Amino acid sequence: MNDLVKLGWEESSSPSVNLNTIARVITVQRNSYRISDGRYEYIAHVSGKFFNEVNTSMDFPAVGDWVVVEKLIDEKKAVIKELLPRKTQFVRQAAGDKTEAQLVAANLDTIFIVGSLNDDLNVRRMERYIISAYESGASPVIVLTKKDMCKADEIATIMSELEEVAIGIPIVTLSSITGEGITEFMSYLPPRKTAALLGSSGVGKSTLVNVLLEEQVQLTNAIRENDSKGRHTTTHREMFLLKNGGLLIDTPGMRELQLWEGEHAIDTAFEDIEAFVTACYFTDCKHDTEPDCRVKDALNSGELSEARFQSYLKLQRELAYEKRKQDQKAQLEEKNKWKQLTKNMKTRYKNRRYK
Repeated sequence: MNDLVKLGWEESSSPSVNLNTIARVITVQRNSYRISDGRYEYIAHVSGKFFNEVNTSMDFPAVGDWVVVEKLIDEKKAVIKELLPRKTQFVRQAAGDKTEAQLVAANLDTIFIVGSLNDDLNVRRMERYIISAYESGASPVIVLTKKDMCKADEIATIMSELEEVAIGIPIVTLSSITGEGITEFMSYLPPRKTAALLGSSGVGKSTLVNVLLEEQVQLTNAIRENDSKGRHTTTHREMFLLKNGGLLIDTPGMRELQLWEGEHAIDTAFEDIEAFVTACYFTDCKHDTEPDCRVKDALNSGELSEARFQSYLKLQRELAYEKRKQDQKAQLEEKNKWKQLTKNMKTRYKNRRYK
């Protein structure tokens, strides 16, 4: 087996590339990268040419990316020359006020949306993760940890709530303490496939990684007893090769998940509501005072919960707002680019005149 295949390489990815120059990004820490070619690991940085040609942060390598490198084997170092096309990518709006995409991980087959079966589970937050997972191109699976801390009737109630929003998405409940559910979890991460653990702090992502690797590779902290909230323990994204040959990326807990894209994915994540919408008499129905509104009928009959419908409307508004901000940013960047080009041309013309 080619060493790269162990890391998930598929021959169809870039058939014309020299495989001796290919590596995969294992971790990203500030301006350095740890990469692997399946046999050796290297500390790498991007070349000057690569850096100068980058337009946005999305153009830099992320965990899970495949890159073309020049290896300095004796020094266990490498220079990243090129970023290969991504087949999938999980993107969110970067934290803060700045309108900017943040790439969490790339080339994923599965996204494990992790929550815990304690007071921190939030159904509305799960809807956001589901939209982002569908938009990424990877397959979502919901994982609920800390099963040993809940009674059967409590788990049944939570499962019932989640099944209303996670239509067609597998839901796995497990305990990293007793091992219950681990086998089912692993069935969604076969050899040479890549998955990422995404969720809030304290839901047990790092603990699960330690259990799967059968060693303490990730630091963990107990949750706060007063509110069941977790503390940040993982500080960077890192890919691990599991004993079964699957590749698992652990990520820092997200305090919030602001959507970057999702116009297409929202239809899939809310397919139950979309079915009601398409059944309305008027194609442009606002679901307010119009007659023969299937959405209003569903709300009145209890087929559709008010909370889920309001969440659907809120997420649509949020996506529309983000799209407007992104468009405005793109227009401003384009304007500034042409202003700079014009300034440069005037400077060159002036210099030629006075030669």
